[in-house]
Amino acid sequence: LHKEYRRQRQMCKETGVTAQNKTYDGNTSATISGGTLNGVIVGDTVNLASNGSFTDKNVGTGKTVNISNSLSGTDANNYTLTSGNTTITADIAAKGITGTITAANKVYDGNTVASTSGILSGVVAGDTVTLTSTGDFTDKNAATGKTVNVTAGTLLGTDAGNYTLIGSNTTTTADIAAKGITGTTVSYTHLRAHETREDL
Repeated sequence: LHKEYRRQRQMCKETGVTAQNKTYDGNTSATISGGTLNGVIVGDTVNLASNGSFTDKNVGTGKTVNISNSLSGTDANNYTLTSGNTTITADIAAKGITGTITAANKVYDGNTVASTSGILSGVVAGDTVTLTSTGDFTDKNAATGKTVNVTAGTLLGTDAGNYTLIGSNTTTTADIAAKGITGTTVSYTHLRAHETREDL
């Protein structure tokens, strides 16, 4: 029996392990499933456990996943995994995020251009991603709570490639305050039609 275990130990190997595709989550962890053991003697209790990780956290297709396999169960000590997959492939898809665009109040300057900024929701903690944006007031005139039409631009930053913008507001509100101006008083003397300044 001991020799039989030694022979089977050499033939015990894993097949069929797969890695699940996932949406970007900021880490390299991979979910491994499937996998069967070949060469285990009927009646023995031997289980296969597989762990895996992507080579990096970033979005991509057909990315390499490094896997490690181990045995457990009552009879696991009688076996050794002599072969099996050490790498497989899977995809990491971009994570969908949303943006909220705001506009700053301004003092009347004769045009409709608005200064805007974007705030992103759904970004993984620690990632660097920003949103560009543009905006215009509906008219140039001073008033409070004026409508500003806004447009989301592009995602920027070290981790921008791991995200896709799936929605943002198209309008917001802001104020245009009246522009303060100054005046200069001009003094003059009224002359009668027949007089000149030299006559005064």
